[in-house]
Amino acid sequence: MTRRFRVISDPNELGGYTVTVPALPGCISEGDTKSEALANIQEAIELYIESLQADGEPVPTEEGMVEALVEVAV
Repeated sequence: MTRRFRVISDPNELGGYTVTVPALPGCISEGDTKSEALANIQEAIELYIESLQADGEPVPTEEGMVEALVEVAV
């Protein structure tokens, strides 16, 4: 079975990228380039799901998640 997860890639101040997965709390990875960071997060997602399955936990889905931008005055 193939699953898709939305990821967020942020450039680091010192170089490279940090990638997180909103549907999988705590699933985070990094890479020196955007493509390396995306490859690393793919592996992190696979390991995260394997761990959930080994513990008998359900794999979260993005169903019901809403993406929005919120504007605030600073």
